[in-house]
Amino acid sequence: MILRGANIVLGVTGGIACYKAVELCSRLVQAGAVVDVIMTEAATHFVTPLPFQTLTARPVSVDQFQLLRDMDMAHIELSKKAQVLVIAPATANTMAKKALGLADNLLTSTALATTAPLVIAPAMDADMWTSPATQANAETLRQRGAVLVGPGRGRLASGRMGLGRLVSVEEIVGRLAIPLLGVV
Repeated sequence: MILRGANIVLGVTGGIACYKAVELCSRLVQAGAVVDVIMTEAATHFVTPLPFQTLTARPVSVDQFQLLRDMDMAHIELSKKAQVLVIAPATANTMAKKALGLADNLLTSTALATTAPLVIAPAMDADMWTSPATQANAETLRQRGAVLVGPGRGRLASGRMGLGRLVSVEEIVGRLAIPLLGVV
């Protein structure tokens, strides 16, 4: 399988859908990928680092200034080792930061520093997704080579129906083969 031995950095941002990132992490590990997880501070309010650390048997990174072995800065070390960076779920805030080149947390710093392909799985309220600002940011990210997976349509955390739901884990995993095979 294409994921066996692949070095994947999984970025988890702070939205209600981040509980699905635990399942995504599990599927990637089961497929044989080596997964390093970066969580934004906001994501830790929805799910703790412990399930990710348990699944990957690797430390979970949250702090931008966290030091890894031999005093390497976490964002530089993770950005170099990633074969693909997947952000799931990707909030409107994180997408905006990436589109603008902002680097104010470990995930956005790593995303700015890496040359690895970027896969983004947006998840947010329908009005946030259809906002002209979010649509412009999504287009900017696409033009820079990011692969956007979703969002899907369905019941949202607000109870409303609409476009903004995180797509299935299977769909995200299926799209990871694109950058790993070098197909754009």
